[in-house]
Parts: sequence; structure tokens; C-alpha cells
Amino acid sequence: MPNTRLLVLFGSQTGTAEDVSERLRREARRRELGCRVQALDSYPVVNLINEPLVIFVCATTGQGEPPDNMKSFWRFIFRRNLPSTSLCQMDFAVLGLGDSSYAKFNFVAKKLHRRLLQLGGSALLPVCLGDDQHELGWPSKFTLKFLQEVPSTCSEELCVAGTDPQGPPSELQPFLAAMVTNQRVTGPSHFQDVRLIEFDITGSGVSFVAGDVVLIQPENTASHVQQFCQALGLDPDQHFTLQPREPGVPCPARLPQPCSIQRLVSQYLDIASVPRRSFFELLACLSCHELEREKLLEFSSAQGQEELCEYCTRPRRTVLEVLCDFPHTAGAIPPDYLLDLIPLIRPRAFSIASSLLAHPSRLQILVAVVQYQTRLKEPRRGLCSNWLASLDPGQGPVRVPLWVRSGGLTFPKTPDTPVIMVGPGTGVAPFRAAIQERVAQGETGNVLFFGCRQRDQDFYWEAEWKELQTRGCLTLVTAFSREQEQKVYVQHRLRELGPLVWGLLDLRGAHFYLAGNAKYMPADVSDALTSIFQEEGGLSGPAAAAYLARLQRTLRFQTETWA
Repeated sequence: MPNTRLLVLFGSQTGTAEDVSERLRREARRRELGCRVQALDSYPVVNLINEPLVIFVCATTGQGEPPDNMKSFWRFIFRRNLPSTSLCQMDFAVLGLGDSSYAKFNFVAKKLHRRLLQLGGSALLPVCLGDDQHELGWPSKFTLKFLQEVPSTCSEELCVAGTDPQGPPSELQPFLAAMVTNQRVTGPSHFQDVRLIEFDITGSGVSFVAGDVVLIQPENTASHVQQFCQALGLDPDQHFTLQPREPGVPCPARLPQPCSIQRLVSQYLDIASVPRRSFFELLACLSCHELEREKLLEFSSAQGQEELCEYCTRPRRTVLEVLCDFPHTAGAIPPDYLLDLIPLIRPRAFSIASSLLAHPSRLQILVAVVQYQTRLKEPRRGLCSNWLASLDPGQGPVRVPLWVRSGGLTFPKTPDTPVIMVGPGTGVAPFRAAIQERVAQGETGNVLFFGCRQRDQDFYWEAEWKELQTRGCLTLVTAFSREQEQKVYVQHRLRELGPLVWGLLDLRGAHFYLAGNAKYMPADVSDALTSIFQEEGGLSGPAAAAYLARLQRTLRFQTETWA
């Protein structure tokens, strides 16, 4: 196939599928095969009919859902009116990246493979299912051309929307929203710092409804940026332009041209992330220090995966910390390889916790500041939550780049439809937006099950809930897990109020929503519902399970959970 060009399309949530796609591109180049790599939602899907050779690399998120950057493609490819011969000229392969400990292991890859066959595509091989549970010198993509002088007109500020963006804000053109307040809403003795943050979005063109999410682009701390530049011997004030080595390879769209090293490291390179095996592979190729290179090769080998896990993955050691552990290698890294070696900072999604009907021109989020200890001396800190917590609008103007997209929760449009919401901890955030929106529309059938540790430490929006109760707009059920000897959680309150829950669901067609930590709570709540269906509805075990499945299928039971 001397003239054939390979296209690799990826759907990635955490970056793994993108890393694998880039690795495929490098392998293709070694075999002198032209190759393009694109995220599925950035690829014009109508052009797929003209592609002769495509590899799809896709992850599975949540409960068998496609990653965020392939959802538009997913909706298009499953249109019922697409002809069965649409892709008859295309040879394809599908590589799924999944985790067999989840029930819907590689669900997206399997479903996509079947759909491509239905549309006439010819599979080069059966669907390939990568499993995270399995035990098992490249040229740089870009060159950095350093400028002798600082540019007179700084284009760095031009790629971010100000107060008059062209079209709605997006990842390529976020809105710089003014932070109005940044308030800690947990008690001073509480183990976790949780913030209620409000932004002014006047003039942004941003619009949202209950269930939508806001994406925020965080930055690295100034101390980490300085440490990184020192480790690699970089001048933070040096400006450069980025040029792809091969035609057809786009530069990162968000990166301004020209750009300073300071801005590249501060706003783009994810030096606080935990590096993957591919990082060590490339670092070993770049290393000229014999002892360090030997150790890096060991980490990047199949036999060294347990040692790599012990050194890096389990303690959550960051890219910056690894580079500091290999100082001779770090000091010799050519700047051209920075974008091959280190992933770009990804935006973080937060449930919007307010309604425009209640707070016009304002957007609020509830942020748990992530900090925890591993065996490393320095605590692990979530990049975005700690960056947001560090911003103080009381000390001067603070602007944060953000944009909005549709979320995973949709609330009923039909009037008088009750909703039951289960939101322990910060999982209550999207339900505050829903309750504010529904109350403003005159809807009073709102039932909220809220759980936290202690009434006086982490009972978010207590006064607001009680005022709505007094007005007859909300039924509030609380579970304070640490206020009695026997821990009480939201699932226990659900069982106690089984007749109410069954009556709302079966007699009044209520919708049921669940948001919060994905570890145990979703399964516990589902078990509680199944018990209610049996005890209050008189259903058998299989019939209760079928009833729950029907609620999920008809979107009367929706969840939004996170790890």
C-alpha cells in the first residue's frame, strides 16, 4: 500500500487513548507509512466515507459511555438513516482501552466495531480489547524555534476570550470569568476544605441549565514552574514559535504563537500528572547518563512494571518529581521534546451548582480541595482544586478561563413531574441547580436525600434547604453519618422512606437522580431501590431488577458519579 495514508482516531477521557494513538503514529512513521492522529470529535465525520484505512482507539467511561471528545461522533455514527454501504470502501480496526473489573468492559469499542460493520466497513481483525488489569529514538513531533527578541505585540493574550468572545466560549476560546467569591463552606475543624466559588459571566454568551457542567483550565503553581525550568535548564522568559516536523500535523490549538517558556510550562504542560510507561520509554531514549538510562529502561520494560508501579503509580509521583529524581537526564532533554514527553493540562469539569433563573449572570461551583498523603513526604494535591482554592478575589481581580457543556443529567420538561435526588457530599451540587431552576418554574415536587458527616461541619446550603422546606418547595431528608454510633447513609434513609419513594416512582412517574462518589454509594443506592421495589411494590427479585433496568433505559434513573 505505497500511497495509503493511515488515519488514527481516538476517544480519550484521561489521555491514555491519545497516548496509544501517538504511539501508533510513531510506529507507522518507522514503517514509512503516512499517518494522521485526531480526536474523534475534531475530525469531520462526514469525511469518513473517503478514508481507506482507519484505526479507532477508544476508552469507555462511566457506565459504558463514550469519552467526552467522541460524543458528537457517537451520536452521528448511530443515526438510523445512515446507509448500510456508507463505509464500504474503508478497512478498519478498533482498539478498546478498558478495565475488566467494570461490568461494561470495553463497551464502547465493542459497540463501535459492530456499528462499523453494519455500515459496510471491512474489519482488518477482530475488535482488540485492552485491559488495564492485565499484568503485562524517536524524532520529536515539533521543533521549538527560539526568538532572539521578545515579540513587540504579545499574541499570547489573543487566543483567550475576554469579555466579548466570538461565539460561545469553548476550549479553544474560553471566557475569562471574574471570580466574585471564594468561600470555604466546611467547618474549620473539618478534615476537608470545600469551597463555594462564584463567577461573574456577564457578557460571556454562556448559557446553561440544570445538569450542565463547567470546564475550567487550571495552571501549575509558580513554584513548580520555577522548579521545572531549573531542572531542565530553561529560561522562562525565552519566547519561541512551534513548528511541526511533518506536514499535516497541527500544532496544539490552544497554544499561542509565539509563546514564552513561562506560559508553556504554567498553562499547558501537565507537570503535576503521574507519568505513564511511555514517558519513561521516551525519557530513556533521551538520556545520556548511563546509570539513569539503565533505570529508565527498566521502568519502561514489560518486566519492570511492578517496580514502576511501586515507584510512580502507587505513591502518585508526578512528572516534575520524576525529572528531579533523574537530574542528569532532565538537564539534557532537548526542548523540542517537551510536547512529546509531557501531556497538555486537561480542563477539569465541575457540576454547575446554581441556576441562571435564581442567580442571573452568575455561575457557582462546589469544589472539594483534593489533598492526600502517600508514602512520599510531600502531600499529593489536585491541580485544579488547589489552584482554585489559592485564588483570592479579595486581594485583586482574578479571572479564570472557563466554558460550559451539556452534562450527564437531564431533568424532566413535563410539568408536575416529581424528582427524587440523592446527593451525598459535593454530589449535591447539580441538585442545587435543579432545585433552584424547578422552584423558579413553580415545580414543588422536589425530594432531596442529602448525606454528610456532621451537621455543623459539612451540611452544605443548610439555610437554603430549610427555607425552601418552609415554603413547601422541597422535601429534605438528611443522613449525618458520624453523629451516632451506627453510621447512617443516604441508602438507609431511602429504605426508611420506601413507601414515599415507591409511591413517587410508580404512581406519579417520578425521575430518580444520583450523584457523588462512584466507589460504593451507587451500588448501595441501587440495592436499596431494589429492596424498596420488592417490599413496597411486591415484586420478585428478578422483577425488581427489571423495574430498575427499565427506569435506567427510559432515563428515569440517571447517575453522575466520579472516582
